Amino acid sequence: MEILHDQIDQLPSSRAVVATIGVFDGVHLGHQEVFRCVHQVADRLGIETAVVTFDSHPAHVVRPQSAPRLLTSLDQKLELLAAQGLDYAYVIEFDASRASTPPDQFVEQVFRDSLHAKAIVVGEDFHFGKGRRGNVDELSRLGELWGFEVHPLDLIRLSDDHTEPVSSTAIRRALAGGEVATAAEMLGRPYEVRGVVQHGDERGRTIGFPTANIPVPKLMAWPADGVYAGWATRADGTRHPCAINIGRRPTFHDDADESVLEAHLIDFDGDLYGESMAVSFVQFLRSERKFEGIDQLADQLKSDIDSARRVLGVA
Repeated sequence: MEILHDQIDQLPSSRAVVATIGVFDGVHLGHQEVFRCVHQVADRLGIETAVVTFDSHPAHVVRPQSAPRLLTSLDQKLELLAAQGLDYAYVIEFDASRASTPPDQFVEQVFRDSLHAKAIVVGEDFHFGKGRRGNVDELSRLGELWGFEVHPLDLIRLSDDHTEPVSSTAIRRALAGGEVATAAEMLGRPYEVRGVVQHGDERGRTIGFPTANIPVPKLMAWPADGVYAGWATRADGTRHPCAINIGRRPTFHDDADESVLEAHLIDFDGDLYGESMAVSFVQFLRSERKFEGIDQLADQLKSDIDSARRVLGVA
């Protein structure tokens, strides 16, 4: 997938695409349905595919006080978009200037002049341009003017039993409740966070349960405090089952300022400091709690590891 940069890169006039646009935070099942439609229309028209997305969530510019935490960093998002088989990703550096672009000017600059779009696929609730004034009807009007098709799609649900559509908001809410399995259903894969292993207080090592301390950027979404079964993937691609703790470690800290993420890699003994690591969450095991002493904590950690083995199918 080739990366194009807003107001810098343009496709040659001899090329045309079927495009879609969105934040695509999480690249969840609803987004994946959009990409399937993009490919179908592109196959019919015999042209390439493109996704228009943003370097950060627009809410961080237009309403930073209530902006959501992110499900994916830009690098993660681009990796996931590339896995969808798209030909181009047109990345918009979203700032105050872009936020003030009128809808018709935005479509002209991005879809007409830069990508030469012959069709645009969007969700039925799509809004764009200054003040989110643009919508599907406005896009269709511009399509008639400039010669591109518009394909609005219904939002998808996991099943008939689910009344709420799959969305990044619903996934964030599931994570905030510790419902990582529900989040994984909507994502089509376990939720993942990334970071570089740093030195912690090393109490886990002293009681026989060493952990990788992984600081995660504050703008990323975290599952609720608790213990989870999951997987840790190292920079070299090796994958290890793990028991993951997110919390403030009340056994050792009466009033910690913030939660930390610690992953115990099951049956692993080695130095991980300074390594990049991705941690994915498979199932919630228990809530965080304060223990009376080290022995009680150690017994619980052993039980957590046994539970994680069962969940992950590790002997």
